[in-house]
Amino acid sequence: MIVPLPRAVALASVAMIPAALAVLSPQLAWGCVAIDAAIVLLAVIDFVRAPRADWLSVTRAVEPVISAGIPNRVQLQLALTAAAKGEIEGELRDQVPPGPIALGHRAAFRISAGGTTVTWRLTPQVRGDLRLGPLHLRLYGPWRLCARQLELPLVSPVKVYPDLTALSRDALKLTRARDDEARRIIRRPAEGREFESLREYQAGDDRRTVDWKATARRGKPMVRVTQPERNQQVLLLLDCGRHMAGETRAAPDAPARRKLDFAVDAALRVAKVSLDQGDLVGMLAFGSGVKAWLPPRKGAEALKAICALLYRVEATLEESDYGAAIELAFSRGRKRSLVLLFTDLLDADTSAALVKRTLKLVPRHLPVVACLRDEELRRVAQAVPVDAPGAFERQVAVKLEDEYRLTAARLRDAGARVIRASAQGFGAATVNAYLEIKQRGLL
Repeated sequence: MIVPLPRAVALASVAMIPAALAVLSPQLAWGCVAIDAAIVLLAVIDFVRAPRADWLSVTRAVEPVISAGIPNRVQLQLALTAAAKGEIEGELRDQVPPGPIALGHRAAFRISAGGTTVTWRLTPQVRGDLRLGPLHLRLYGPWRLCARQLELPLVSPVKVYPDLTALSRDALKLTRARDDEARRIIRRPAEGREFESLREYQAGDDRRTVDWKATARRGKPMVRVTQPERNQQVLLLLDCGRHMAGETRAAPDAPARRKLDFAVDAALRVAKVSLDQGDLVGMLAFGSGVKAWLPPRKGAEALKAICALLYRVEATLEESDYGAAIELAFSRGRKRSLVLLFTDLLDADTSAALVKRTLKLVPRHLPVVACLRDEELRRVAQAVPVDAPGAFERQVAVKLEDEYRLTAARLRDAGARVIRASAQGFGAATVNAYLEIKQRGLL
């Protein structure tokens, strides 16, 4: 495809002057035709001499798995082939589907004997599969009058996972917290129930932790140091029904994201911390039926499997079946588990079914229900209306908040724990709840 460049447009504009004079003096018409023909001929020659597709080779370097919400690097490596005749100049545009934020995917380039690299940044906003390409090139002719436009079938499938860098940051914070705690003198009863080690008694230690047999053997007071139990079972249940399809914001100026996306981020954080603690973690995503199920397992491979399971999970406008999800989760084992359910509690009718299922889990298992607090809804419920529409909005918001408090009270009465946090602190709240349960030996 031939594309005129600004220089050709400028020459054509200059040729308009003889054309205007030809209107006043007809004898100049043939001169105008000759000038126009010369410009067209030059443009055609420039296009014929423009680089061709076989003059260069292009490869795209991008990680097969990238993270949502953070910039990811994409590199285009351009090099001359044996058929090339000198340097190549032009423009490129790497095609990106709607949704992600792309910076630098349109750029000018110049390829010499050593080749060149064009780097741009891709920031996906949602999880799922992404397809980069094809690549569009505009190769300049030697006189810069015309360019040859090409489309190279360079396509790269990419998987967009949740922000995995957040998991590493959480792990680092927990490690530092453990180091700080180890340097302090323990002045409270030991947490956890699993024996870790013996150490010499220090002022302020609980006398109930004294190991009298070890004290007799060593001739000095010794205390037992315990830690949270390992190899316990954690089941993460992710509601992918209509309740999680709504959008909310982590901050007033932040982009809106689906509630499910915040729940996925929180579930991955809990999974990472649980696996680091030595527990077995299982994952189940459900709506009207079970969408994905991963039985409890441990180790680094378990986290990879959970990420692969969650990266393409989406919320659908259907009613969630809590019963089918729970029955499948415990169909092959009855080991006591921490059941962490990510859902929404603003629907009284659906919440009643959840309360009924929770009663069947207690006391054999420890259910924890985690839901997002909609800050916009809370603001409307606390606002003073200034007109009739505002009063109706406040009435609806207050009713939804009251229904949540009633459902949360029923769940707590049934023996479940309820977590409600803003989108910004949702992941931290769920991780803290898990750590508290482990430290207190409740599981």
